[in-house]
Amino acid sequence: MRHPTDDLGERHFRLLAAVRSRREYCSPRKDLAVAGVVALAAVLGAAIGSFLNVVIHRLPRGESLVHPRSRCPSCQKQIAGYDNLPVISWLVLRGRCRGCGEPISPRYPAVELLTAVSFAAVVGVRGVDGELIVLLPFAAVLIAVAGIDLDHRIVPNRIVVPAAVYGVAASALVRAGELPELLLAGAGAFMFLLLAALAYPGGMGMGDVKLAGVMGLYLGLSVLPALFIAFLAGTAVGVVRIAREGGEARKSGVPFAPFLALGGLVALLVGPELLELYEDNFLS
Repeated sequence: MRHPTDDLGERHFRLLAAVRSRREYCSPRKDLAVAGVVALAAVLGAAIGSFLNVVIHRLPRGESLVHPRSRCPSCQKQIAGYDNLPVISWLVLRGRCRGCGEPISPRYPAVELLTAVSFAAVVGVRGVDGELIVLLPFAAVLIAVAGIDLDHRIVPNRIVVPAAVYGVAASALVRAGELPELLLAGAGAFMFLLLAALAYPGGMGMGDVKLAGVMGLYLGLSVLPALFIAFLAGTAVGVVRIAREGGEARKSGVPFAPFLALGGLVALLVGPELLELYEDNFLS
């Protein structure tokens, strides 16, 4: 027969073990390690962002992404390696070319910083696991496509098609159990935006439709809040432009891929939580 004090002692032991485990989990050493990994992700993101600037500038023009090396857009002088450090070099040079002194667009460090923050946020929220080989390239694709659509009003097949193939192949390796959901989400998002494009041809093009399908392949059901955020943000910007510019705003239109990219990045970070929030408040 167990004595009551035995149960009390066992509960006390379990409580001490839980407290010790919590302390170890929240230890400064572990927090420092997590911060280090997030910082490394930010550095990687900044470097990838530098390459994305090349992609955004050269790919729509049919130029090589490898040769020649980066040049000043004004004087065409090759940029030295020490002047090509992501974000830092632009700040040190105060946004000007070392050779000719002409201004260099702040978009370059903006893309690098956005990619750095996106990579750090994904690693910080999702943790370090095999799915990062799917999630981080997806974030880079969204940023590149958004930049190209802003400049040229196109969503290149040379990005979305390889992204679709890579997304399916990589997901088959690291999250094979989710592959049916991902394929269905991709097909569903593609069909949804296809119907929207057919109903309102001036609002979006087939590039946006294909990008939505790719988003479904990476996000699964989280593509639903991604599309909702994209349409909400796009509508808000459209209303503001119409209020400021009147009927002229309707003629020029607004590229939609940046809004899809915004929704995709948000869903990448908190998509499942947004779905759960919706279910708890509207379906339960």
